[in-house]
Amino acid sequence: MDHEDPEVHGSSFGAAAIAYAEHRPDYAHAAIRWALEPAPGLRVLDLGAGTGKLTATLTELGAEVTAVEPDPAMLAELRRGLPDAHALPGSAEEIPLPDASVDAVVAGNAMHWFDMSVAGPEIARVLRPGGVLAGLWNVIDDRIAWAAGLETVGGSAAIGPRDTLGNWRAATANLHLPKNGGSARFGSPEQAEFPHGQRRTADSLVATLGTRAGMLVMPAAERAATLGRIRGYLASRPETAGGEFTLPMLTGVLRVRRI
Repeated sequence: MDHEDPEVHGSSFGAAAIAYAEHRPDYAHAAIRWALEPAPGLRVLDLGAGTGKLTATLTELGAEVTAVEPDPAMLAELRRGLPDAHALPGSAEEIPLPDASVDAVVAGNAMHWFDMSVAGPEIARVLRPGGVLAGLWNVIDDRIAWAAGLETVGGSAAIGPRDTLGNWRAATANLHLPKNGGSARFGSPEQAEFPHGQRRTADSLVATLGTRAGMLVMPAAERAATLGRIRGYLASRPETAGGEFTLPMLTGVLRVRRI
């Protein structure tokens, strides 16, 4: 198996669905509010919903949420954790909803997996005019020295191209937003970043990083060695060597409005 293949990465999460649900962070409430701010209503599609991290917070904020997830194991974990959620099998490229049926489409740490040449028209189809498409990414705040060091010891598998603030800004600038025959379906993109954090111990942070796609597709020995280096690094830093600490994060948002 080619563990550099993006398709392999994107399909790797099901094997770690339980760990993903336990260890991945939620999203900053202020970021979600900003993402939805221009939407004409509160009918929201959480696309590529995973185990429901974003679905849960959207529901807490009063949205009427439909969650769509292609991986059966991730969808099963979402339904187990959020038994009242309206959760459907499907993908960004084949959305199981009627035309103009939602006010916003959001994707939490997922939009970069979409084939936007196919997903773009599908997203535009299910959005009402004036609706919003928003991608949200939780990223490590690499302006904090010890947090920036995680990328050095963990490498791109543990801390990927969108997993730190500096990398996220560059990566999202290159995302291909939907077009239709040369005529834009969406307006100009906007970006914003919101403070966030996750309470962790060294063990639980190692477990969190172990749910990253690059780690999940690694050969077992290489994965163990990488996680061992991270654990050693955390033990060497005064900020993380003993007990709980806050992993400094931001929730970055990229949003566009449906024309």
